[in-house]
Amino acid sequence: MAIPESQLETWSHQGSVKQSAQTYDTIQKVLNDSTSPYYAKDFSIFLQGSYGNDTNVYRDSDVDVVIRLNQTYYANTTSLSPDAKTNYDKAFSLATYTYADFKTDVVAWLQKKFGVDVKPGKRAIFIKGSGNRRDADVLVCAQHRRYRDASTGVDTLYDEGIIFWASDGAEIVNFPKQHSENCTTRHQNTNSRFKRMVRVYKNVRNRMIDDKYIANGVAPSYFLEGMLWNIPADKFVQSYEDSFVNTFNWVLNADKTKLACANDLYWLVRDNSNVCWSTANYDAYLAAVKKYWNEWGS
Repeated sequence: MAIPESQLETWSHQGSVKQSAQTYDTIQKVLNDSTSPYYAKDFSIFLQGSYGNDTNVYRDSDVDVVIRLNQTYYANTTSLSPDAKTNYDKAFSLATYTYADFKTDVVAWLQKKFGVDVKPGKRAIFIKGSGNRRDADVLVCAQHRRYRDASTGVDTLYDEGIIFWASDGAEIVNFPKQHSENCTTRHQNTNSRFKRMVRVYKNVRNRMIDDKYIANGVAPSYFLEGMLWNIPADKFVQSYEDSFVNTFNWVLNADKTKLACANDLYWLVRDNSNVCWSTANYDAYLAAVKKYWNEWGS
């Protein structure tokens, strides 16, 4: 028995907006305080994640804030030709203020301002909600440049993203602005249906976790957005039930090795990568959705 239209329509609604906006404003002001130890450095603050992309649902409405060090960058030069790499090396100079310095300063500053509510985690700094302030994660990162093969090594032919190191030392590079821009373009190209369906899929995922169809962590929101971003615009129609059937059947029949993340700079499904969906989890998620849809109401 299929999930009814009325339930899918309810699940398409956006979660907290006003409170999330207030939370971001509060944290942004603290991070941008002129008395912070890093204020004289070149940095930027922006949103990423579900709230930043307007795909947050009521249960998953944490606010994800990024603070990125811009004056120090790290680069991937593996696509450069030998001559271009030589040009790059000649122009390169070591930074005197590193990512590690920046993170130390940001953590200390947040602890000074929010006290025991601040808990540094594996990837981000968690700030516990209080009063009207929701839970939030602050990701400290630096600028990353992934040079393209046509670059001379001293031009702007690179994809700009973020880089940070997890507490276990794992290097993580991602491209949140490209992700956000591409999702917005897809939303516009689907008569504003894309982000609504993302929220439907997230709510279905949450219910499947509650009902023991999948374990928590099998289908992160980031990968769900990426999966749906690959689907042709004409599969997103006025009916939520038809849209779900159209999009899910398209994914079932797609070659998973050809699916890209929404940033269009990584493959979506690959093993042994900290920025890709593992094959086992991807397959387990699809099997669970199919089972859950057919068993709804039984």
